[in-house]
Amino acid sequence: MEKAKRKSASLARRQRRVRGKIQGTAARPRLRVTRSNAHISAQLIDDVSAVTLASAATNESGLAASLKGSASNIDAAAVVGEAIAKRGGEAGIVEVIFDRGGHLYHGRVKALADAARNAGLKF
Repeated sequence: MEKAKRKSASLARRQRRVRGKIQGTAARPRLRVTRSNAHISAQLIDDVSAVTLASAATNESGLAASLKGSASNIDAAAVVGEAIAKRGGEAGIVEVIFDRGGHLYHGRVKALADAARNAGLKF
C-alpha cells in the first residue's frame, strides 16, 4: 500500500509542477491527456475561462464501438487522438499546448499526440 501512495503522490507533484508552467487560452487551449490502466481520455481546456472546449475518451459510447479489442492499448489511444483533433477542428481550434498529465511521453500518450498531430492539431 505504501508504494501505491508514493506513486500517486509523485504523479500529483508532477502534475502540479506542469500546471504551474502552462496555461491554455481560448485561442490556444491546453490538450490534457488523462491515462488510467483501463482507459485514456483527452480534453481541450481554456484555463482563462475554466471551460472544457472538447473532449474524447475510450469509454464514450461512440468511440468504444470503433475500438478493436481493448480500450487500454496504443490503437485505442490513436483513435482518441484523431477524435479530439476532429472535435477541436469543429470548434475552430488549430493550435494547442500539450499537457501529458505527469506521465512519460511514451506509449499511449505518444500515440495519442501523434494521431492528433496527423489529424491536424499543431503543438
